[in-house]
Amino acid sequence: MTSQHSGGDTPADQLILGLDTFGDITIAPDGSRSSHAQVLRDVVAQAELADRLGVDAITLGEHHRDDFALSSPEIALAAIAGKTERILLGTGVTVLSSDDPVRVYERFATLDAVSSGRAEVILGRGSFTESFPLFGYRLEDYETLFSEKLELFARLRAEGPVTWSGRHRTALVEQEVYPKTEQPHGVNAWIGVGGSPQSVLRSVQIGIPMMLAIIGGDPARFLPFAELYRSTQDELGREQMPLGVHSPGHIAASDEEAREQLWPHFRANRDRIGAERGWPATTRAEFDREADAGSLYVGSPETVARRIASTVSTLGATRFDLKYANGTMPHALLMQSIELYGTEVIPRVRELLRDESA
Repeated sequence: MTSQHSGGDTPADQLILGLDTFGDITIAPDGSRSSHAQVLRDVVAQAELADRLGVDAITLGEHHRDDFALSSPEIALAAIAGKTERILLGTGVTVLSSDDPVRVYERFATLDAVSSGRAEVILGRGSFTESFPLFGYRLEDYETLFSEKLELFARLRAEGPVTWSGRHRTALVEQEVYPKTEQPHGVNAWIGVGGSPQSVLRSVQIGIPMMLAIIGGDPARFLPFAELYRSTQDELGREQMPLGVHSPGHIAASDEEAREQLWPHFRANRDRIGAERGWPATTRAEFDREADAGSLYVGSPETVARRIASTVSTLGATRFDLKYANGTMPHALLMQSIELYGTEVIPRVRELLRDESA
């Protein structure tokens, strides 16, 4: 399997259907707060289950705060690599702005080798900013840090001698970086995009596919960005790159059960982050609106499958990743959601898209 497919109409069997987690701190069986260590072990078990069920990809998001356990997702992915056989192993996202592109490249080239070609990295600026003061970067440089480091990372993918200079890192002169991968275009990579035209254009100009983070509102509102993405590639005479989508959700036996399971954990997570950012407390009505027609894929396998198929078809996406961990939901319910995603949702999405194509 390869993580990169061309854009446009994608055959149902080539569509990548993955899972995503930030390693949210969960509630333990006795009602206490799980430790970071236990959550990390649980994430490995979740990825093992996904691999057994035929889920295409698992992505782990980097954060540096108390409510998420995954500050070093590459280490967790390496552990997962030794326990799995086929699932793609990626990050969603790696905060490139506060890291060193050479070290990021070396780590993922190493992961690609030990996983027999299954590594990929989603590069982003990060919607959380804890890593900037932690690693000695200024938030005033938020934009230039990402632009410069993304340019360097893109050059490293050629895996030849690199000459580069910028404001925020020591210059390189004909420098080789090791290990080399066995991939034709270096480490497989995506750029995480929140939905600005400038970010879409940057993805095309630098030649790294776009992963849209759609976390609220009607997914169809992102169609102009998908169209800009494809039209810009046409204007530049480029081969169409894949287009990915990432959104949150949860699956249970029925729509009602899924919503009742998710709501208290979703609310706790959203309100904790909202308190930091000055947002009002979330309401059940807002939650239900997102579940009905927004970007919260919560419900029975049939409901979630139909919502995913609709989004993929509307946007012309070649990949959909479900963020299955949302707040403090216990590990057992996360495993249940993964089970239903792999055994029922994925086959149904493919069936719906084949029927639509026919």
